[in-house]
Amino acid sequence: MIVADILAALQSKEMRFTHLLYKSNLSHARLKEYLDELLAKKMVLEVDTKDGKRYQLTDEGAKFYTEYRRVNEFVKTFGL
Repeated sequence: MIVADILAALQSKEMRFTHLLYKSNLSHARLKEYLDELLAKKMVLEVDTKDGKRYQLTDEGAKFYTEYRRVNEFVKTFGL
């Protein structure tokens, strides 16, 4: 799941768009679409720094990612 990959990348630290682009292996346009959606759902926060914009995981995004991993493990365990 692409959203989970983006959230996983942001779990360890905040990132610039370019670094997130490399981690997610998406085109610029596609990553922008996903980030816009995650920003709208308040799962990711855009922070302006002196070095430019950075993206970080919010508590809501962390909760979603934790639950996603839990459900995914359940599915794998039972071979669904």
